[in-house]
Amino acid sequence: MKVVKMHENDVLEFYSANTDTAISLPFVEGGVSAGFPSPAEDFLENELDFNATFIKHPGSTFYAKVKGNSMKDAGISNGDIMVIDKSLEPKNGDIAVCYLDGEFTVKTIMIEKEVVWLVAQNEQYAPIKVTAENELIIWGIVINVIKTFR
Repeated sequence: MKVVKMHENDVLEFYSANTDTAISLPFVEGGVSAGFPSPAEDFLENELDFNATFIKHPGSTFYAKVKGNSMKDAGISNGDIMVIDKSLEPKNGDIAVCYLDGEFTVKTIMIEKEVVWLVAQNEQYAPIKVTAENELIIWGIVINVIKTFR
C-alpha cells in the first residue's frame, strides 16, 4: 500500500489512505491462544485484506502516526498508526483527531450538557475545556490503531 505524507507537527504525522490495491496477508481466523497452546489444526490460514477490513469509507479515511504519550492509557502509544475516518459524526467517548486553536491533537471527546472537554488518557495531562473562545474542528474519529512494539 502506498501512502502519501500530508502534514506533520509535534503530535501527529498525517498520511492519505490509498485503497486502490488489495493487501492480502495470511490470517489465523480461529484466533491465537494467549493462554495454553491449541492444537495446530485449529490454525487453518485464510487471507485478510487490510484495506477491506480497516477502511470502510476510503474517500474519508486517513492515517496518522502518533508522537507522544497523552493517550497511552487508551492503548495508543508513541509510534502507533491510527486509522481515522472523517465521515463519522463525533459522539461522547470517541477518540478523535482534533484541530484546536491551530494545533492538532488526539483526545477523547467528553460532552457534559453544553460543555465539550478534550481528555487525554494519561493522568499527567489535564483535560482541556473547550470554550467559545476556542476554535475546535473534529478532523476525524479514530477507528483502529496499528500497534508498534519495537
